[in-house]
Amino acid sequence: MATEFSYPDSAAKAGPELETEKLSLSMGPSHPSTHGVLRLQLELDGEVVTKCEPIIGYLHRGDEKIAENMTYNQFVPYTDRLDYIAPLANNMAYAIAVEKLAKLEVPARCQAIRVLTAELARISSHLLGLGAFGIDTGAWTVFMYTFTEREKLYRLFEELTGARFTTSYSRIGGVARDIPEGWLGRVNAFCDQFLPILEEILSLLTRNKIFMDRTVGIGVISKEDAIAYGLTGPNLRGSGVGLDLRKDRPYSGYEQYEFDVPVGTTGDSYDRYLVRGEEMRQSVRIIRQVIARFPDGLWYAGDAKRIFAPPKDKVLTSMEELIQNFMLVTEGPLMPAGEVYFEAENPKGVLGFYVVSKGGGVPWRLKIRAPSFCNLSILPKLCVGAMVSDVVAILGSLDFVMGECDR
Repeated sequence: MATEFSYPDSAAKAGPELETEKLSLSMGPSHPSTHGVLRLQLELDGEVVTKCEPIIGYLHRGDEKIAENMTYNQFVPYTDRLDYIAPLANNMAYAIAVEKLAKLEVPARCQAIRVLTAELARISSHLLGLGAFGIDTGAWTVFMYTFTEREKLYRLFEELTGARFTTSYSRIGGVARDIPEGWLGRVNAFCDQFLPILEEILSLLTRNKIFMDRTVGIGVISKEDAIAYGLTGPNLRGSGVGLDLRKDRPYSGYEQYEFDVPVGTTGDSYDRYLVRGEEMRQSVRIIRQVIARFPDGLWYAGDAKRIFAPPKDKVLTSMEELIQNFMLVTEGPLMPAGEVYFEAENPKGVLGFYVVSKGGGVPWRLKIRAPSFCNLSILPKLCVGAMVSDVVAILGSLDFVMGECDR
């Protein structure tokens, strides 16, 4: 016979009006699921989040102020450290912004190289985001697959730029060097073997019961909220807003290439995953078109002597080029007075540079519109009502990087 249990009269009287004490929990900054140095100050009622306050600034960057004390060319390596998962794309966005200030047009070959490297960077970034998202939701194998493919990309980056991680490849008026012989063939070969592996990676998650339970209906962002909070990139498109600057405001010759812009339907963590998976397929599609119609010519603007450093062999053999190189290094490229804003469709979202010049070789003011910083602004609303374990999945689905948050 079962033993009956009765509550004390005081507890019985409290009933549904019984209040529990809320717990304040600091999630991060030293926490693997906050992807670096993000700190979330959570208020919990049991395991349900009732308040979420993102706290940033642990990297202490100060990039915008640094830019005011450096020549335009010297600041290129600092753009690597913004979204340090996709430095090639950062370099490109900054270079185009300054070229817009200088009213400088780069040749078709340079544009093609930039598009090619930006799309390779997009694939690399999404692979890392996908691998980390898999670990956040308990899928270790995905991480191993994605990092294997990223290693192949890093070898290609090293062949092109001389560096694996912080590439500093774009220059104002062009790129650092032309592509090496046979490099396009190796990029094409990578694409050929990558697509089947990508499908295998996605098949590990797309219909995985555990992954779907962790992501479907979790962290839903409506169209209205996505727009109101300034979300961009896959996080915006996952909510059904098909804004992609490569299509809507094309730059660097993107209007020449055919590709689709994937959008979600419900705006949950699962939709954001699906969007990034499809974006990698579309990036391969763009890369193949670039290679198929790769133009001849210079990889830098021929009329950019006041901006672009002369070839090293001429610096060592010609007095005019030696003087030109000396002036560029010591004083920087002479820019006209004015102000410009340019934004590019980076893997994490829209990366913008607002440059104010009073003339000379150093910007008077430089402001960076960092996509991850804006994307994280929705966390105080998005996390309320979620479980603590859901917060981990939400963070993984947003795919942020703290280098540009703490710029």
